[in-house]
Amino acid sequence: MELLSTIFYFIIAIFILVTAHEFGHFITARMFGMRVDRFFIGMDFWGIKLWHKKIGETEYGIGAFPIGGYVKIAGMVDESLDTEYINHKVEPWEFRGKPVWQRLIVMAGGVVMNMVLAAAIFIGITLAFGESHTPISTPAFIEPKSVFSSMGMKSGDHLIAINGQKLQFWEEALDPEHLTSGNLQYIIERNGQEITLEAPKNFLSQLNDNQPLGIRPIMPPVIDQVLSGDPAAKAGFLPGSLITAIDGTPVTDWGEVVDTISKSAGKKLAITWMHLKTAPAEPLTADLIRKKGQTFTTEVVPNNSGKIGISLKQTAETERIELSFPQSVTSGLNQTWKTTVMTVKGFGQIFTGKQDFRKSVGGPIKIARIANQSAEQGPISFMYFVAVLSISLAFINILPIPALDGGQFLLNAVEGVIGKEIPFEVKMRIQQVGMTILLMLFAYFMINDLLNF
Repeated sequence: MELLSTIFYFIIAIFILVTAHEFGHFITARMFGMRVDRFFIGMDFWGIKLWHKKIGETEYGIGAFPIGGYVKIAGMVDESLDTEYINHKVEPWEFRGKPVWQRLIVMAGGVVMNMVLAAAIFIGITLAFGESHTPISTPAFIEPKSVFSSMGMKSGDHLIAINGQKLQFWEEALDPEHLTSGNLQYIIERNGQEITLEAPKNFLSQLNDNQPLGIRPIMPPVIDQVLSGDPAAKAGFLPGSLITAIDGTPVTDWGEVVDTISKSAGKKLAITWMHLKTAPAEPLTADLIRKKGQTFTTEVVPNNSGKIGISLKQTAETERIELSFPQSVTSGLNQTWKTTVMTVKGFGQIFTGKQDFRKSVGGPIKIARIANQSAEQGPISFMYFVAVLSISLAFINILPIPALDGGQFLLNAVEGVIGKEIPFEVKMRIQQVGMTILLMLFAYFMINDLLNF
């Protein structure tokens, strides 16, 4: 099931990104009166298509290979390497028959549309759900074998400052702008003492090496619901209880509870929990249960799926602020800018050798895994991932590499400067070289993904 889920969310993510990108080329080409012969999502190698239909002068379709897409504009050297048009005179509806400035806008259309998509997602999420602010007073939960664990941070630590900046909310602590800075330094409080922790220089490489970030506000394991007929209900667990230990090992976070129970299918567990005898007049919190609750230890056997039939109660003090439309637009554009800066800095560190190239880049397999992981955390997380990936796709496409939009943009810009068209044979060879480079990179990324799977 996990494999099917991974493939499904990968296809959904690629479909959204490619549709937006190719639509950018399509709409700008049509805006300037260029004829668009084909608009395909997915590649139709060897003519294999899942669906196609010709409407007007354009054939729309879905290729059988979900690794990209293309818009074929008449009179343009592109991925199809079509040479038929060169034997005919230049027509006014062809790409080559248009002014350079129009051609440049068409080539930039895909990148611009990817940026618009990212901004629209950020704005939409903010408009629908507002901005969340979690007080920094909530202690941290640190996953074992994560990047923050390797820095020396521990569950229960209180974050004080990042790079000398005093923190008020958790959202500031995880701001991408900080995470991609050359030097990352946290000040934490542990057992009443302030400690300074520095992130490793290869921080981004560790993140991209399938190592989780591993930090979030702690979520006390307070039970919200006990499902009737499941092991927890049969064992006598009650809603509003706080789980404090499993088989004598203390637990402070819901993630620890889920991890332990899911690995213990069919095995007897002794779970220690606390419960208030009477309903409190004040809001139910983990601290209140610890102070006034009665302690029980109950044996329970998780089912074959590694579950006992309980759900989490949200006890974190997260404040969600609703924003007006103008405020949402401002917030969304700010997130787009910060993510773009983060992306550029990240690639800059890779190109300058500060981060491990092999560990920092990913191909289809890695993208698919991240897509599935983000989808498991909910639709908001998945759409956020799509927005970040859209910005990365925009940046990659604008690089001046033959066969990418940036390479085509550069060729057309050169034609504008020299005042004449570059010989067709030269452009075709450049395109062929570019396609070869891209195929080699694709093969490298696939092998790299498999080796690091």
